[in-house]
Amino acid sequence: MLSKNQLEYREKIRAFAEEKIAPQAVSLDLQQRFPTEYLKPLAEMGLMSMIIPEEYGGRPVDTVCYSIAVEELSRVCGSTGITIAAHNSLGAFPIYRFGNEDQKKKYLPKAAAGELLAFGLTEPDAGSDAGGTKTFAKRDGDQWIINGSKCFITSASHAMATISTARTSDDPKDPTITCFILEKGMPGYSAGKKENKLGLRGSDTSSLHFDDLKATDEHLLGKVGEGFKQMLITLDGGRISIGAMALGLAQGALDCALKYATEHRQNGKPIAYGQGVQFSLADMATEIEAARLLIYEASMLKDSGQPFSRLSAMAKLYASEVGTRVAAAALGILLENGQYTGPYPAERIWRDVKLCEIGEGTSEIQRLVIGRDLLKSLK
Repeated sequence: MLSKNQLEYREKIRAFAEEKIAPQAVSLDLQQRFPTEYLKPLAEMGLMSMIIPEEYGGRPVDTVCYSIAVEELSRVCGSTGITIAAHNSLGAFPIYRFGNEDQKKKYLPKAAAGELLAFGLTEPDAGSDAGGTKTFAKRDGDQWIINGSKCFITSASHAMATISTARTSDDPKDPTITCFILEKGMPGYSAGKKENKLGLRGSDTSSLHFDDLKATDEHLLGKVGEGFKQMLITLDGGRISIGAMALGLAQGALDCALKYATEHRQNGKPIAYGQGVQFSLADMATEIEAARLLIYEASMLKDSGQPFSRLSAMAKLYASEVGTRVAAAALGILLENGQYTGPYPAERIWRDVKLCEIGEGTSEIQRLVIGRDLLKSLK
């Protein structure tokens, strides 16, 4: 199914992940430390610029290769996987797709070189209901005065800029939303403390606060009122990457379970020869392969310019729930040996993968997207 170039790309990224990322995955989790030292090597591998054109310093790849890269990074470290996925899909993509030429020249070369971008959508009262955004941008002469807060923002403390949504109508019943590119260091822009999370503890997740932040039309992403549409288009692609992240974590859990089952012995032989363990491993491998095919199909549709919203939602929904099931099954095989301080990181994977059922639209939201698309196709 994969081309020769795609297979070679997988091998290159896998070797990089195992050599550079895997050795630090445990300590990043235990210390809850964001790996700033990885940003330069990741950029040098082209992993910070997978959707950025060469004219802006990028090393673009097709969506299948992008999914492969997120999968391979997540297989050894979910925290690195989500950092790369958010930077590319949610940070760089909106600027490339909706930004003007000046914005592309300003931000994309920096992003390609390793400076992070973030996406500010979620708020305390606007998660799945993104239309309920409370952050407000008020026109004041040639400026915009922005007030509000965002929460659970990936890379918020380290990002050079955040693509943030805000209401731009005084009418509380008017859902008009506009996107702004807001830069770290602007007066009124501040990040809250790092969240103490269940999983993905090596990624940077915190709140953002905008207090009378002054922006100009140079910070507008596209036109006033286009933010909600931009957000939906961005999330369509982002769901593929979250599915790929869940896939990588699931593969890591299966790798872990296989290693343990072939090494741990009972009654003189490896437990992998027990029928019950083999059944569990078989189910894990089958679901992983099915998820992988869904993700590749959604990626190929995107690459070919065909509608892919339904498939991206299916891929994200299925892969994330498979990831949770596979991680739990791996823990069931390892039992008390599933600790994350040794050679079997099943417990860390189990904690990391849960986010994939929540981020970029919960499983319930994916089912709504799929169901509405199915009904629309009948009209």
